[in-house]
Amino acid sequence: MDTEMIKLDITDKLEKALETLDKRFATVRAGRANPSSLDGIVVDYYGSMTPLKQLATISVPEARQLLIKPFDKSCLSAIEKAILASNLGYTPGNDGETIRIVIPELTEERRRELVKQVKALSEESKVTVRNIRHDGLEDVKAAELPEDVEKGMEKDIQDMINDANKKIEAKLKEKEQELLTV
Repeated sequence: MDTEMIKLDITDKLEKALETLDKRFATVRAGRANPSSLDGIVVDYYGSMTPLKQLATISVPEARQLLIKPFDKSCLSAIEKAILASNLGYTPGNDGETIRIVIPELTEERRRELVKQVKALSEESKVTVRNIRHDGLEDVKAAELPEDVEKGMEKDIQDMINDANKKIEAKLKEKEQELLTV
């Protein structure tokens, strides 16, 4: 693998890590209804664990309300159980055909919990970035490059990692600000 391929590979992996962080941050709600906050919910549907979004349409009829309309009404109670078990702080209301979730106002305590959750997600991303650096440095060593080229590559890789970590920190600050703003 030549130096450009190694750099491209690392750049690609770093971009994917940052995209994943964005997606995971989107599931952490900030007092507004957001269908993606239900992305992690899986429902026991006839013995197989199925993602909620494959079983129902999720819409936002009002700013602080989610409406879940299952394709098969027989799974309403299973969806309700899965939402309650998800520990998102949602209380689903089942009217026999749909499930309504009114998003409660966030308490100060809940906001602090969400900030901790977001910090943990960003820390996981930093671990991923460190692993990408480790793999990149291994690729450089395996390429058996001249010593000066190898040192230059190590510096370039470290610069890429530092840049990714700065982006993670910026995303974290932005999300914290969003969560703590009443």
